[in-house]
Amino acid sequence: MEKLVQCPICHQEINANVLSNNLEVCPNCNYHFHFKVRERIVNICDENSFVEIDEHLVSLNPLEIEGYEEKLKKHKDKSNLNDAVVTGSATLNGEKIYLCVMAFDFMGGSMGALVGEKITKIMIEGAINNIPVIIFCASGGARMQEGIFSLMQMAKTSSAVALMNKTKVPLFIVLTHPTTGGVTASFASLGDVILSEPGALIGFAGPRVIQGTIGQKLPEGFQRAEFQRDHGFVDAVVNRKDMKETLSYLIKTHKVKNNE
Repeated sequence: MEKLVQCPICHQEINANVLSNNLEVCPNCNYHFHFKVRERIVNICDENSFVEIDEHLVSLNPLEIEGYEEKLKKHKDKSNLNDAVVTGSATLNGEKIYLCVMAFDFMGGSMGALVGEKITKIMIEGAINNIPVIIFCASGGARMQEGIFSLMQMAKTSSAVALMNKTKVPLFIVLTHPTTGGVTASFASLGDVILSEPGALIGFAGPRVIQGTIGQKLPEGFQRAEFQRDHGFVDAVVNRKDMKETLSYLIKTHKVKNNE
């Protein structure tokens, strides 16, 4: 019996195999469903080129929060990931890249010390080896169970971006649904080119918090990718099927010779 999935936007029922073959994008209305980390890697990287880096690292419990270690294990078992980001090296249409893919499946993609460390390390490697870095962002923000250690990652990752700027190595950011909180407030807003998937929620605080703070009615869809593009925060909204070729074009057009 075929499995059917209902699109939350157009409410059409889609065969699960058809949806999978269409990169988890609704063929009727172009709604972009959640894309898992491994699917993303296969879609972006050349076949068998991805080599994971620091896959053995796991988060600790620096503040000794009760129940945090059990929660980490639960999410590890559920997502089959060690934490909320997978990093590695690969090629994209023959060009060397470093790749970070954040996983909303793992504690809402929250950025703790390990996530910040892995992303920072990849950017430093990119700066040293003159290899562009691509980061796919998906996050609810800082990881509250790690307190100040989590918040420190905002400055840490931003410093790594500054090193990439100094060495003229390009950083390409892709904002996926959702990208919020401390990730938006740090490295996710600092790329040389910032792309987004259609309909992605992009922001810092939630709309109710913002509306309550400023006491004004907010524009319709103001935290969606298309609104962010129209107001200069996002450079382009790119369909998933076009993402690899778009990134390939950006890599080729942002090459800088070592002596420049």
